Amino acid sequence: MLSIVIPSYNEEGNVENTARVVSGILEKNGIEFELIFVNDGSSDKTWDKISAMAKSRENIVAVNFSRNFGKESAIFAGLEVASGDACVLMDCDLQHPPEVIADMYRIWKNNDVDIVEGRKKSRGKENPIYKGMSLFFYKIINRSSGLDMEAASDFKLLDRKVVDALNRMPERLTFFRAMSSWVGFKTEKVYFEVAERAEGESKWSAKSLIKYAVNNITSFTSAPLQIVTVCGIITFIISVILGVNTLYNKIWGNSAAGFSTVIILQLLTSSIIMFSLGVIGFYLSKIYEEIKSRPRYIIRDIVKKNDSK
Repeated sequence: MLSIVIPSYNEEGNVENTARVVSGILEKNGIEFELIFVNDGSSDKTWDKISAMAKSRENIVAVNFSRNFGKESAIFAGLEVASGDACVLMDCDLQHPPEVIADMYRIWKNNDVDIVEGRKKSRGKENPIYKGMSLFFYKIINRSSGLDMEAASDFKLLDRKVVDALNRMPERLTFFRAMSSWVGFKTEKVYFEVAERAEGESKWSAKSLIKYAVNNITSFTSAPLQIVTVCGIITFIISVILGVNTLYNKIWGNSAAGFSTVIILQLLTSSIIMFSLGVIGFYLSKIYEEIKSRPRYIIRDIVKKNDSK
């Protein structure tokens, strides 16, 4: 059986259509499946709609968080609930084309592969600023982790052994897109065009995208700490050069007042120190979040057909 995990946040206009379209494609291809909708603390009628579908259809499972925990948590909640031999992750807005799921399934079924990864042919009609920020973000991840993430997406099929491996990973701060590459396993790629949203607008604002990038960089790589080290080395080199220059002028009697140079050097070193303390403090906050060992999410309800709650 194939489990389809669909994180949903304020998607009341999409959930019913997504269920209909995805079910139709899988039924047409003779694939046994279950749809797992994870309601990530929506403020609209998303939960009402997916719970109603779950009560009326045996192959739909509705999972409801106690509050908004974020897409990453919704993904891992879906993986935990999934009972299929393989699992597909996709967005609720149908920007991940559901017809590609059948191709993923055939590749997984007919070949010795554990992950079928959906790769974007292009980023669709995306804001050029967002596109540039995204490319910069993935270059950092690529260089610091050694993973090829530039055209990666959350749209992928995972064999049961991969799902189990991800569920065993204990960290609270997760980055599914990178973690599913980090675990290894045999991987095949399929390419797709990012479709337009079926309905509604993207829930990602500039602020949330920046927060997402910073959280994932710091939770998955040590790149910012390496930048601190580089800044320290550069400052040391500048200090040595200025020190040698000052000593030379002192010996040869050409020393100037140099007050401006001292002020500039103090401002430079102070800025780097404050930046470094900020980066270290951010990592300490991440460590603090991890050692509290709070759950990634809290499930309030799980609804299936013939289930009373």
